[in-house]
Amino acid sequence: MRSTQEGRPYPEKVGASPESLPGRKTEVSSSESSQAKVSSTASTLLESFSESQAWENKDTATWSLVPCFSETPAMEGQTKKAQDWGTQTCEAQINDSQSKQTSIFEMEETAPVLKQKPSLKKMDVPEKEEHEVVYSRPLWSNKFEYILAHLGYSMRAVNQWRFAHMWLHHGGWSFFIIYIFLTFLIGIPLLFLEMAVGQRMRQGSIGAWKIICPWVGGVGYTNFMVCLITAIYLNVVNAWTLSYLSQSFQFSVPWEHCPLLKNSSDFDPECARTTPSMYFWYRMTLKATDKIEDGGPPVFSSFLPLFVSWCIVGAFMINGLKSIGKVLCILVPTSYIIMICFVIRSVLLDGVKFGLQYLALVKISAMYNVKVWCHAGILVLLALGLGYGPIVSLASHIELSNNCLRDAFLVALVNLGLMMITTTFIFCVLGFWSTVITYNCNVKSVIYLELIFVKRIRNAEILSRLVDLGKLPPEAQPPLFTEGNLVFTFTSWLNKLPQPIKSMVVSQINECNLEKQFMKVTEGPNFIFLAFIEAMSFTPGSVFWSILFFLMFLNTGLCVVMTFLQNIITSLQDSFSSFRKHEKLLTVVVFVLMFLCSFYFIRPQGLYQIRLLSDYWIVFPVIIVMFETIAVGWACGARRFLTDFATLWDRPIHPIFHWLWCYLCPVVLLFLSITTLILLFLKDVTYTAWDSSSSKEVIRRYSTGYLLMLGAVSLAVMLPIPTCFLYCLVHGIPFKPVSLNRPLTSSKSLPLIIPLKPIKEDQKEETLQGVNQTADPPVV
Repeated sequence: MRSTQEGRPYPEKVGASPESLPGRKTEVSSSESSQAKVSSTASTLLESFSESQAWENKDTATWSLVPCFSETPAMEGQTKKAQDWGTQTCEAQINDSQSKQTSIFEMEETAPVLKQKPSLKKMDVPEKEEHEVVYSRPLWSNKFEYILAHLGYSMRAVNQWRFAHMWLHHGGWSFFIIYIFLTFLIGIPLLFLEMAVGQRMRQGSIGAWKIICPWVGGVGYTNFMVCLITAIYLNVVNAWTLSYLSQSFQFSVPWEHCPLLKNSSDFDPECARTTPSMYFWYRMTLKATDKIEDGGPPVFSSFLPLFVSWCIVGAFMINGLKSIGKVLCILVPTSYIIMICFVIRSVLLDGVKFGLQYLALVKISAMYNVKVWCHAGILVLLALGLGYGPIVSLASHIELSNNCLRDAFLVALVNLGLMMITTTFIFCVLGFWSTVITYNCNVKSVIYLELIFVKRIRNAEILSRLVDLGKLPPEAQPPLFTEGNLVFTFTSWLNKLPQPIKSMVVSQINECNLEKQFMKVTEGPNFIFLAFIEAMSFTPGSVFWSILFFLMFLNTGLCVVMTFLQNIITSLQDSFSSFRKHEKLLTVVVFVLMFLCSFYFIRPQGLYQIRLLSDYWIVFPVIIVMFETIAVGWACGARRFLTDFATLWDRPIHPIFHWLWCYLCPVVLLFLSITTLILLFLKDVTYTAWDSSSSKEVIRRYSTGYLLMLGAVSLAVMLPIPTCFLYCLVHGIPFKPVSLNRPLTSSKSLPLIIPLKPIKEDQKEETLQGVNQTADPPVV
């Protein structure tokens, strides 16, 4: 009997008798020859599995399939049964060879099993085992969809606004230079690390880190919980966007004017004391309470938008990667096209020059500010989406030979370009918005002053009485503003007054300062649903531009939520193999549970709670990425990990990434973690709330109860990391797993774990009858 592998004769069989060796012409009896053939067949199967250990003393190797059997059909009894067993093994390997690359760590975990020495008489195979099917991991249809998934994930609108806010308040171009430097120093290397781990492990965020280093296996559970909670409240923001989008189709949008009282021609007094956009946001959409402690049931008007938003995401994801990829091919390019249209439109608005002058802002002192460096580093991690888990899950569905280093550079650079485009657009809109608001404020102030000092001052006696009271000195009487630009004329006159007199005048009127109005820009939903909406209401064709803006904002929100949920579903399927059989049912169950959990954030105080999480959870991704870097750099071995990919790509990888993963990135991340925690403790624990009595935004402090609740939730989220660490320490689990001690190998073929069809007890006994005592059994 001869077996071939890759066109070469297969080695001689272990345990075969001298008479059965090739080239021997010794005649034996029929029964002895039959028994020798059985022994030879079983030994061939065993050697094919034990040969997988040949790579232990090699730097790199290529996995090869177990050779198929080629025996003559004229066999009797026991020989025929052994041949059937070998044929079934061969068929299983051929079927599996049509699948994509698999994780080499799954292969390595079986290596210790091959060295076991079980009973020689028979091999125990559970009778419960039926015809097992190797799980074929779904892959992206093409590389374009895979890149769009990463781009859509990094398009979180809140990070775009945060970048513009940092530019405005932390040094302008100085901040941008720091941001670019940190992007290349830690952003791209860490993005490459997460992509490489997902691509190599073929696992979601939970399973991948447990395989690489059990000591930091709790990182997967931590980012799973962070991802879950973040996805819940992000889709609540999508529901608010959907509500605004649905009302944008009205000819007169409701946030442009105050509502009338019932059975009256007067406007709502609460709206009359503020702007229509602010009243619509706080009172009509959120029905916000004055304090976060004031409870209340979920807002009924938000039920339908929330339900529709979850249904949209569920419909996009119900068919897995096949449907997600097609949806992303529409949502992501559409968002970029709309953004370019907004940039072109914004540069044509009034006051754009005032806004763009802040784009050229440079503060050299920011280069020496530790706080600016800390904010820039955290924003780099948040903008690329590191530490949440979706990057690992998305990369686990791409071919093993994919060049993820090139993908990391592409995604980071496109994200950086989008940041600059968005910042330009935001500054143009803010320049227009602040100009219009300041102009209206000045017009009201001029009318107010004219009524007081012109129309109502009929003689010098009234003026003397005001001077005697000390309310307004004679120098405070303004000239008449009848010609020219009222905004700049009034501002220049007010600025020329001495500071004491100016303070008296300001106490009587509203101060209309163009620069201060521009600097009022804030982060988060308040800017999107207040300043921008108000600015759009002043432009011609406001209905059209409002629809486009909310469509773009909804697209980016849906892309982010889909990638978060893909990470959740992938992690559950990898942790519980039974979920793979009912993928659609699992998707529906997850969406229903998350929809019910969303009710917590559509309560009247929901916005305050979302802001609490978004402000104080930014430290979690930093800590998570730090442990991920330690796991790959020190537990798995960065040099070996990079060598494996270099072999796979047939090109070397610069050794600087080994130095970054092992030394620089962990130190920088540790510094960012400590600095962020210090800044959070020193920061005023306040939030912006709505005051219904004055119809204004006020600053309030979080109550002690909510801070304790935040601490409890944060502790629960971070608990898996020390728990896994202590578990491994107590049970003596090594820091470097045994299954990863061997060199990594490139592979485009199959795992060595090939499920075999169960055989009967008599077949097992007869087949293994001639197995040599030193031979290792096959893995079943």
